[in-house]
Amino acid sequence: MVSDPRLSHEVELVVSFHDCDPMGVVWHGNYMRFFEVAREALLEKFNYGYREMQASGYCWPVVDLRVKYRAAITYEQHIRVRAAIEEYENRLRIAYQIFDARSGQRTTTGYTIQVAVAEGSRELSFVSPRILFDRLGVAPC
Repeated sequence: MVSDPRLSHEVELVVSFHDCDPMGVVWHGNYMRFFEVAREALLEKFNYGYREMQASGYCWPVVDLRVKYRAAITYEQHIRVRAAIEEYENRLRIAYQIFDARSGQRTTTGYTIQVAVAEGSRELSFVSPRILFDRLGVAPC
């Protein structure tokens, strides 16, 4: 797994009312949206957001996802969501951590795995396309 700090990014969010269940706790399904916000910011950092992916001829569907809930997140809580690229050679594995912005307590961990699929043929690429390496500024292995 890669541990290059250049391949990570963090966003700060405030939990909205619509993210919560009637008890004021974030509904479990909304954690994926928090991951998505951080993932989009991370990929935009390398000028390879979803529009650029599509323009390069690839879509990158999420094929696996995991979330581990460690502590509840509640209405109006300030959180930091960190996304970090851990793998990029054959797939894009992005790890996530959510922290309480005030205390620094880690509340959530998880990851997503995305694979490159050629737009025209819908064929899975078993090696990440060259454009990803170029945008990340890393050499293909």
